Order: sequence, then structure tokens, then C-alpha cells
Amino acid sequence: MDKKLLERIHAEIRAEMAQSFDFWLKNGIDPDNGGIYTCLDREGKVYSTDKSVWMQGRTAWLFSHLCNVYGEKPAWRNAARSCLQFLDEHCFNKSVPGRMYFTVTRDGQPLRQRRYFFSECFYAIACAEYYALAGDEKYLNAGLAAYELVWELLNGLIADPINHPPKVELPERRGRSIGAPMIYMNMSSVFSRCDPSREAVYTARALECAEIILNYHMKDEIRATLEVVGMEGEFWKDVSAGRLVNPGHDVECAWFIMELARKTGDGRLRNKALDMMEYAWEAGYDNEYGGLLYFVDALGKPPEAYEHDMKLWWPHNEMLISSLMAFGDTGNEIYLNRFLEIYDYTRQVFYDPEYGDWFGYLRRDGKPTMPAVKGSTYKGPFHLGRMYIMLDKMLEDMLI
Repeated sequence: MDKKLLERIHAEIRAEMAQSFDFWLKNGIDPDNGGIYTCLDREGKVYSTDKSVWMQGRTAWLFSHLCNVYGEKPAWRNAARSCLQFLDEHCFNKSVPGRMYFTVTRDGQPLRQRRYFFSECFYAIACAEYYALAGDEKYLNAGLAAYELVWELLNGLIADPINHPPKVELPERRGRSIGAPMIYMNMSSVFSRCDPSREAVYTARALECAEIILNYHMKDEIRATLEVVGMEGEFWKDVSAGRLVNPGHDVECAWFIMELARKTGDGRLRNKALDMMEYAWEAGYDNEYGGLLYFVDALGKPPEAYEHDMKLWWPHNEMLISSLMAFGDTGNEIYLNRFLEIYDYTRQVFYDPEYGDWFGYLRRDGKPTMPAVKGSTYKGPFHLGRMYIMLDKMLEDMLI
């Protein structure tokens, strides 16, 4: 381990982290209606005033977490509170108890309702993290209500009150998606840290989600973790949807499982997470241009998604977290070398030293899409901000 190199990287990460948070606080926070705009161009100008409900929850979580990790700053706390208040006042569908919209207008008028429950997931972690900051039980109770609702929906314990028609009509093609148990596992980690009184429940549910992923989605025989499988884990090898691999999801999921393995002392979980990382690297690393491809086919066939060979910011955030965590857990310099390779790549193509933060969407060759953007309905400060915090703390521990 080259300590001087890691010290330089650590200093760069800290400087870029401050720049990124300043970029979002200056350009994204809406002083008139509350909440955050995330459709920002390269310079930080708003190009669409519609608001992503996911991003309100993720931003509230991030700025609350910043206060909990580094100490409270008024700008951070105010941003978190603004997004939470916007969620509470505007983002719940009042005709469908507990369910939230996907997008709303700048002043909170509903635009789009989706069948899946990720808005509720990000609201839940925002409430839990803000409770840890402010100590107000109403936020914990609101977060727990969302946490329990998602658990019931995830496990089919209640009918979805939205009552959208099935996404797939054919019964034998209704399957499992990796996203729901993966995000619930991370939710449980946040709640376990913020509400230790119920830690046993949170850990048990996280373990259940991990086993769903390992038993149904991870396929050692083809060295892949599949996005969608049959209800019993069937590999739908004859259709594109059944062969879909998202390397970014896989490395994110891997560090969620590594984190759980650390907590429980379960070496089997850690080893499975390392295998999952390896499969994602083998499938997703672009040997010609560097970086991670967005989607790949598990059997090497043509991916269906047009954007399959693009380079997006968030898979690289998750690869940096997972590879540095794997090095910290194992001492194996293979993982450190991967971290360094992806770190160099992202500084060259994603990081924008002129205006701060990262470009969100690149072509395969690493050039930004035109015109370049820093945010969208799906990109806000969350993935990059979480990465900066985690890398800062992991490197701090390594460099003691």
C-alpha cells in the first residue's frame, strides 16, 4: 500500500466533497417552494422545474447524514429539513394511504404515480437519519410507518393500495427484481444505526433480503447476478430481460452485503459479496475505454437497452466504495488496484473541476452527452455524496 498516494487521494476527495455539496446547496435548493431541483446543467442552471420525489428523500438523508458524521452546519440541516417538509406537504397521495408520488411540479402538484415503492424507501431513510440528528420522535414514527409499509408490500402481506394493473399479465413471467430487496437491506442498515433499540429486527430483515439476492439472483454457474429472475429464481435465458446484468447494482449490492457481514461476523456473506463483485467486474469492465458499462447480457448476447454501453456516474461511485471496502476487509491489493484504476478513470472523465460535482451521463468513450448535465430526475447529490463520505472515512481509518 502506497501511503503517500492514498494521502493525496484522501485530500482530493475531501476537497471535491466540499465542492460537490456547495454546488447542490447553491444551485439546487428551492428557496420559494422548498425541496430541491435536481435537473441541473453543467453550470448548475435549472433546466426543468419538475421535482423528483426520490431526490427529495435522498437529499434529506444525505444532508442529515452529513450533520451526523461531521457535525451540524445550518446549511446542511436546513437543506434536509426543507426536503423533508416538501415531502410531507406535497409528495404523499392522500387518496392512497402511505403511498407517494414519483414526480411533482415545482410547488408540489402531483405529476406521476408509479407502482413501485422506492419513493417510500427514500422517505423512510430520510426520516430515520433526521431523527438521529434532531431527536424528534415524529420523524422516527413517520420513517417506521414507511419502513413497515414497504416490508408488507415487498412480501405480499397486503394488497398494493395503488391497485395498478400487473406490469406483466402472463403469470409465469411474473418474477423477482433485485432492486427491492437490495434497497430494503440498505434501509435496514440506516435504521439499525439511527434507531438501535430495534436493531435485532432490522438486522434480521437485512439478512432475509441478502439471502433472497444470494439464493435467487446470484448464479455462480454463469458467474452473474441477474436483475430479474422467476419467482423461484428461474433463469429466463431465452429472453433479454432474464439475462440482464447491471454491474453497478451488483457492486452496490456487494458492499451492502459486506457491510452486513462485518456487522454479523458472517464470513460466508463476505465471500459471496466478493464473488458478486468479481462477476460484475468481469462482465462490466470496459477493456477498450475503461470504466463500467451500464448493462450487459449474462450470456454475451446483445443487450436490449439502447443505453447499455454508456458510462453513468453512480455505478462508478459504487465500484469505488465496494473495492476500497473489500481491500479494507481482506488486505488483498487486487481490490486496492481496482479502486485506484476506477479512481483515476473517474477523475479524468466524470469530475468537473471548473464547476464542481460529476457529469451524470457519458458516452462509452468517456465524453459527456451533449449538452452535459450534472443532475436529472434520477441524479442528485446522493450517490456521489454518500461515496465521498464513505471513502473519506475508510481512508481515514487506513491512514491512521
